[in-house]
Amino acid sequence: MVLRPLRPHRKNYDESMTGTLQKRHGAFLPHWTIKNGIYAICFRLADSIPQMQLRLWQQERRDILDAAQTGKRDLTPQERLHLVQLNSMSIERYLRCGYGDCWLQRETIATIVIDALKYFEGERYRLFAWCVMPNHVHVVAQPFPGQTLSAILQSWKGFTAREANKTLRRTGMFWQREYFDRWIRTADELQHHIAYTWENPALAGHAAWRWRWKMEEESVRTFIRSHPDSPWSGLEARETAR
Repeated sequence: MVLRPLRPHRKNYDESMTGTLQKRHGAFLPHWTIKNGIYAICFRLADSIPQMQLRLWQQERRDILDAAQTGKRDLTPQERLHLVQLNSMSIERYLRCGYGDCWLQRETIATIVIDALKYFEGERYRLFAWCVMPNHVHVVAQPFPGQTLSAILQSWKGFTAREANKTLRRTGMFWQREYFDRWIRTADELQHHIAYTWENPALAGHAAWRWRWKMEEESVRTFIRSHPDSPWSGLEARETAR
């Protein structure tokens, strides 16, 4: 099965079901959060993408946003789709090539990350799927009330960076400061992102990959049935600086 990132789309939702939609500005695009939101997340090693390529993508994003701001207009559907492609599809192609030192392919380092993901599962967040790739990590998760996605990511990345650098006897930046997240809004989208996370090793040509997990299908169906009116809703993919 070949899985591709879903295109962005909008949908009306009842804010009373989940709370107030909140927006804050990250490094490149707005960051949207809502109570009880479920997110598909990707964070990557600091050297997983060449800095020159990153700067080119960042400039392209700025050009699109500046054009809309100068014209005092909203982004067009084509511009929104292009931003999603810059944030997810273009980056994903680089990540699958295994660029950089790929520290996460070492069992000791992968285990540090996996243990961190699982440590507060059921207490601070619900995990639906995760996969530790050689130079990046995919997670599908839902922060619990009182928790924020940014704080969870900061905890994961901060702890694992310190422990990994200690194990590798190195210093300096371990993770890219940005992370990608998509707010999941439908049951179909939730199932898609769980499958996409699970199948990511195969998409990159890694057979019998060990460092991945997903919730059992029946448990996912039970969760969906128990939340029939949840919008889970997402706007579009973006990156935010941490």
